[in-house]
Amino acid sequence: MSYTDAEVSAATAAMEKYRGGQEGEAGAALVVVGLSAERAAKEGRIRDDMIRVAHRAGASIRQLAEVSGLGRKTVAAIVSFKPGSTV
Repeated sequence: MSYTDAEVSAATAAMEKYRGGQEGEAGAALVVVGLSAERAAKEGRIRDDMIRVAHRAGASIRQLAEVSGLGRKTVAAIVSFKPGSTV
């Protein structure tokens, strides 16, 4: 597998963003935690979008709460959220 210079630079910048000047094991752990948090946030946004799609297609709040592992109040807040509005 080969990577472009831009891809390597982006990965290095992302790692340095979270490393915070720490070296060794602590620095590596900070990088993993930071990148994992970014990924979890992205997956949360995707999940919320799919919850809204499923609700518009007829899934109930109860069904969505069961399959997502979220509470009904949380699911209700997600389906009532209008993208582009401020929270």
